[in-house]
This record gives sequence, structure tokens and C-alpha cells, in this order.
Amino acid sequence: MEINIHVLVVEDNHDIRELITRYLKERGIDVTGVADGRAMHAVLERQAIDLIVLDVMLPGEDGLILCRKLRQQSRIPIIMLTSLDSSADRVVGLEMGADDYVVKPFDPRELLARIKAVLRRCADQGESGIRPGKHTLVHFRGWTLHLARRELVAADGLVEPLSAGEFDLLLAFVHHPRQVLSRDRLLDLAHGKTAELFDRSIDTQVMRLRRKIEANPKEPQLIKTVWGGGYMFTPEVTLT
Repeated sequence: MEINIHVLVVEDNHDIRELITRYLKERGIDVTGVADGRAMHAVLERQAIDLIVLDVMLPGEDGLILCRKLRQQSRIPIIMLTSLDSSADRVVGLEMGADDYVVKPFDPRELLARIKAVLRRCADQGESGIRPGKHTLVHFRGWTLHLARRELVAADGLVEPLSAGEFDLLLAFVHHPRQVLSRDRLLDLAHGKTAELFDRSIDTQVMRLRRKIEANPKEPQLIKTVWGGGYMFTPEVTLT
């Protein structure tokens, strides 16, 4: 990769952990591998980490619990490792704030491609054409989206944590207000060409985003469902 990054791999299976670590290191990526959540937290306390590869099945606190706790205090991108028959875990992982997933058994090349894609989304605000420097703040219905800091701030000044995927999805919406966006179009805008749609993952991410920005997520007013069409972002959007 063209930039120096540090990936933390949290995987209790020694062989899988070593496979990932060796493969990424051979491609110029700094990697730290640990076997459980306690060791993960110890690394995060002493080192700057750019992305976490987090296995679902771990001793002690499992990956889903760790993902939820991480997302409450950090926006570090998270890629979950899940088993082939654990589609429910994949959906829950997205709901907990994971940015992507890789299914075991996997090709290390796929994991590397997803790491690059997630980091690219974090650094690049997607394909929307809104860039820090051109516009730095996006305002809608009492919310302010800080592009440079990748933060969503409520009217009372409190920061609402967003995962990288949630930020990119919201960015796609605010750049296309009052337009019907199909699920495929949203997937393309928010996740790029390499994303794969499974189990209506856009619906899952919209649901997560509604929980954070809607006064009543069960009766959404900001992100409307257009039956047979997709979704529409309804508020007026201003840029500064």
C-alpha cells in the first residue's frame, strides 16, 4: 500500500492469526496479532491502530460484544471475521457498528482488498464530490456533519458516534437530498465498486442510521422508505 498503516488482528486461532499477519506484513502493512479482547485493549492503549480485523468467536467477550464497546468510544474501522453459516452474526455485526465482514474460510487477497476499501472510504468521503476544503460542514434538521473530523454533532453539541460505514451512507444521503436512491445506488455511493450486497445490508445500515438521527426511528421523517424504489433523504441540506 502507498501509506503506512497498522492493522490489529484479533483472532484466537493461532494458524489463522499467523496467516493473516504474515500475508499483510509481506505486503508492507504493520500488523499486531492478539488472541482475545483483553490483549486487544492493551494494544489499543499503547499504539495507534488504523483498522481492526476482529473475529466473532473469541474466548471471554466475543467479537460482537467487543465491536459494540469499541464503537461506543472509537471510530476505528472494524472488519469482522465470521463463519460461513453465521449469517445472523454478520447482520448483528453490522448493527453493532462493524464496517465490513469477511467469511471464513477466506482468501487473504479478499481480506486485503476489503482492508484497502474500508481505509479508502475513511480517507476519501466516497464519490459524493463533497470534500473537506471545499465544504467542511453539512447542516440538516439541527444536525451538523463535520467532514474533516468525520463527526455528526447534534443541536445540543453532543457528538453522535458513527462507524465509517454509517458516515459514508449519511454522506451519500446528504449529497443527494430529496432524490430516490435505490439500494444498489446507495451501495455504490457508500461502499464503492468492491462492495457486495448480502441479506439486504443497506436496509440494515439504514436502520442503524435512523436510530441515531431520527426522533422516532419507527416513524422516520429524515430517511423515508420509497416502496419499490429505495430511500429518500427528505430534509433541506446546506453546506458551509
